[in-house]
Amino acid sequence: MNPLLGGMLLSLLPISELRGGIPFSVFYGVDPIVAFIFCSLANILVVPLCFLFLDSLNKVLLKIKFYRNAFGWYIEKIRKRKEKVERAYQTYGPIALTIFVAIPLPITGAWTGTLVAWLLGLKRARSFFAIALGVLVSGIIVLLIVKGILAFRFLF
Repeated sequence: MNPLLGGMLLSLLPISELRGGIPFSVFYGVDPIVAFIFCSLANILVVPLCFLFLDSLNKVLLKIKFYRNAFGWYIEKIRKRKEKVERAYQTYGPIALTIFVAIPLPITGAWTGTLVAWLLGLKRARSFFAIALGVLVSGIIVLLIVKGILAFRFLF
């Protein structure tokens, strides 16, 4: 398999995302900048696909009584706080979503950022750009780590 294609496929997966795609591609000889560009684009592609998937899955699952009751209860809790959430989102939302996605750790990527935006009912276009920016920042951090420019030192 082409290492760039392999890296892009890893970038599409929920757990590995860029943390797996960029190092894989670079390890197998792909130019780091090329790996960054293509893996980042693949990871950004996840956002609209995830929104579509969540919408479709929710429609199907709403036919199941247990899910409908649990989801309705959860949405009702969010709606009670919706004004606070909306006010906070207008002020901090895009920045918070970008920072959340930008941290290159498991469960803090485009998949989870999209899920959070979907659950909170945030505006999709604004969320898309915030998540895309977070993906780019995360990709830069991963690229710097792969190239040895940035390192995490742990004290023991």
